[in-house]
Amino acid sequence: MRFSLLLLMILPYVADAQTIIPFNSPRWKVKGKTPYEELHLGKPALRLQEGSLLLEDANFKNGIIEFDIALAADRYFPAIAFRMQDEKNYEQYYVRPHQSGNPDAMQYTPVYNELPSWQLYHGPGYSNAALLPVDRWIHIKLVIWGSQGEVYFDQDTTPVLFIRRLKREAASGMIELNNMAPAPVWYRNFAYIATDDVAIKRKATPPPPLPASVLTSWEVSSPFDEALLKDKVQLTATDTATLTWKGLKADEQGIVDFSVLSGTAPKKNTVFARVVIHANAPGVKKLTFGFSDRAKVYLNKQLLYEGTDNFLSRDYRFLGTIGYFDAVYLHLQKGPNELWIAVSENFGGWGIKARLE
Repeated sequence: MRFSLLLLMILPYVADAQTIIPFNSPRWKVKGKTPYEELHLGKPALRLQEGSLLLEDANFKNGIIEFDIALAADRYFPAIAFRMQDEKNYEQYYVRPHQSGNPDAMQYTPVYNELPSWQLYHGPGYSNAALLPVDRWIHIKLVIWGSQGEVYFDQDTTPVLFIRRLKREAASGMIELNNMAPAPVWYRNFAYIATDDVAIKRKATPPPPLPASVLTSWEVSSPFDEALLKDKVQLTATDTATLTWKGLKADEQGIVDFSVLSGTAPKKNTVFARVVIHANAPGVKKLTFGFSDRAKVYLNKQLLYEGTDNFLSRDYRFLGTIGYFDAVYLHLQKGPNELWIAVSENFGGWGIKARLE
């Protein structure tokens, strides 16, 4: 990777203790199109598009990451990955310039097995409104410690985003600047410090206990082809004979994130999540649930519901985010009843949440 001496002049305005990484440093590994230097908004900068810059030896777990960024007026998602274990597993923060000022102008998401889960983790603590101007440089500072993080813009002392819980287990890893879109993004002044000696200003309040109605313990199948359930109104032993199963608990929000166990692949974009409901007597119970992206609900192997919650499926602003949006009434028999929910994934998050009213 070769850059001119121009980039040697790009030094960050940061504390001496931070590690300054000029963009011409051989520590950066390029993936995709090779970035190049140019003047942008009056400053020497690195232009990145359809590619990424990886700092393999960052060894970053806790600490501070800082850089200047300039955005294009386009629909794209410039991102930074940190605590990166490999190309498929990391924490990620990114901005959406085309949503400037909207509640989803920026977002944090965990990535497991190459699947970002922004449709599962959204709202306060994960995404936030912010103005993202395209006519000036923005200074971004990430402060990461333990299971929490804060994002600051420019010299503000109040974070523009408080990450109330980093979902992945805290572990040292790589840092990556990523922009796979054809629209360009520009960077200057990258620096970081890996240290436990940082403080998060905001404190997360403990989440309230989940109601007893929330289904928290599931068995999740190995992935299979969604097409196998086409027109399948009654499951048979043959349909599920080759599946293997693992237990998976819902998180403190009641969300079951399937990507923790597996990524998707061609003809392997669907899993079953199953739970046994014990009824003391025959009766009807309301199941309220949410999913991403498509679901089929089977009770005692009989199909009761089929629905879609894809990106833009409800209206032009709907992101496919998960919530208690759907319901079905379960006619339970006395004794054990098997509830199976098949969930198929496109992109953005693979999971469910459910409660038995």
